[in-house]
Amino acid sequence: MTTSFGLDFGTTNTVIARCLPDGGAAPIPFAYDGATLAAIRSVLCFWLVDTRSRKEVRREAGPWAIEHFLDDPGDCRFLQSLKTFAASPGFEGTLVYNRRYGFEDLMGALLRGILAHAPDDATLPEPLVVGRPVAFAGHAPDPDLAHERYRAALAGFGVKEIRFVYEPVGAAFFFAQRLTRDANVLVADFGGGTSDFSIMRFERTGNRLRSRALAWSGVGIAGDTFDFRIIDNLIAPRLGKHSSYRSMGKVLPMPRRYYDSFARWSELSIMKTTEAFRDLKRVQRMSLEPDLIQDFVDLIEADLGFAIYRAVSDTKEALSAQESATFTFKADAIDMQAEVARTDFENWIADDLSKIAATVDVAMQRAELRTDGIDKVFLTGGSSFVPAVRRLFADRFGADKVETGEELVSVATGLALIGERDDIDQWCVA
Repeated sequence: MTTSFGLDFGTTNTVIARCLPDGGAAPIPFAYDGATLAAIRSVLCFWLVDTRSRKEVRREAGPWAIEHFLDDPGDCRFLQSLKTFAASPGFEGTLVYNRRYGFEDLMGALLRGILAHAPDDATLPEPLVVGRPVAFAGHAPDPDLAHERYRAALAGFGVKEIRFVYEPVGAAFFFAQRLTRDANVLVADFGGGTSDFSIMRFERTGNRLRSRALAWSGVGIAGDTFDFRIIDNLIAPRLGKHSSYRSMGKVLPMPRRYYDSFARWSELSIMKTTEAFRDLKRVQRMSLEPDLIQDFVDLIEADLGFAIYRAVSDTKEALSAQESATFTFKADAIDMQAEVARTDFENWIADDLSKIAATVDVAMQRAELRTDGIDKVFLTGGSSFVPAVRRLFADRFGADKVETGEELVSVATGLALIGERDDIDQWCVA
């Protein structure tokens, strides 16, 4: 008897879930440093090892990659936010120790690295239900290209039967298990790269749960965008944003394109292999504030993007629990510290929240429902912890309708449940 698996390959975390004999589903557990993890960071670390005959490239994924990177950050390549390139026609790969890795190579390496630490009975059997965002991140994303790349990556595991399902639909199926009566449910899934919404109708007939999708919508704004607002307002000025340089007898502003690399952690992690980075170093020699630009160069050369990411993430998490927080980052000669008020952070992301609200409007219009037609709202994903995000839904639909829980594993668990349905085709993306 085959058991369906659900794969939630996320910008920030990856979760693999499987159905259980009792009809439920659960994420595969991973043991790390005395703890049990369900959500594994979607990161890769490559490094060189001297053998008797030659240098070999080794790699790790998830927390094991982070551990190696923190132990020896200057002698490895650390990659994160891989999913942001999934639907990008312009991404043709990145060089890692003179070998070019396409997106499918990186996704395959990530999954292979994660599964190497899984229990012995954890594999990727068929059928495999794979989540995808309603709207992929990036400029002019191509969903068909993303599907093609996902299939190529999973073919390396012998998986041929793949079903794609919108990620918020997976979360909706997870949430529906707790329903005791018929309901129209709005699911908001906030990932690292995208925010996706689904509206579904669930009806109970005896012990059987029937459901039908009413509408979907999505936008390429989520946790990474919120992080970028903190970076753009606190960190980038300390690294030379708003400064000037002298060229051809003129004083010119520092090009913004260098600092836009902070918009995606993945772009920062590969920036030092690009012409843009070589150009930045040339501009640094002409800068009117060269020390600031030197710090920016040092940050990229030392692969400190993840360290910056952790400091920003810690600040954002603190602002979810308290009215103000201290951003602190120290590495070598770089020393940054600043107080951040929650009200400041909410002002920085105000336009993003407006676009998220407009995307919810799209789903409501497609479902032909008014606010009072929504019985439950389920918020999931890491950025659902942000108070301004929760308030957006509580103010519109009523705090009593808003529920949360299992924010990091609900999508994968729901995908596995969908894989067991006899009407699975109804829920798949064509």
